[in-house]
Amino acid sequence: MTPDDVDAFARSLPGCKRKGTEARPAWYVDDRLVARLVDPGELVVRAALADRDRLVAEHPDTFGVPPRYEKHLKVQALLSGDATAICAAIRAAWEMQRR
Repeated sequence: MTPDDVDAFARSLPGCKRKGTEARPAWYVDDRLVARLVDPGELVVRAALADRDRLVAEHPDTFGVPPRYEKHLKVQALLSGDATAICAAIRAAWEMQRR
């Protein structure tokens, strides 16, 4: 998955808008973070703790929780991983932020 793929998918979700910079774009719903590109190969995605644990357990080569995310509702997604799982995580974050 590429950053452009992330952008196209995130912006296809109703109300999801791109903000941030060219180098570090982020996608928001009503000013609430859905996902942010950390670097060309890494995305941070908002995730409830139960969802985060499930994503890491089911897709350990795609998702992780670096120490800097442990206390936050965020999960690291490596864009070289499972694109379907990454899109599902972005969709779940979008749904969470729409509530």
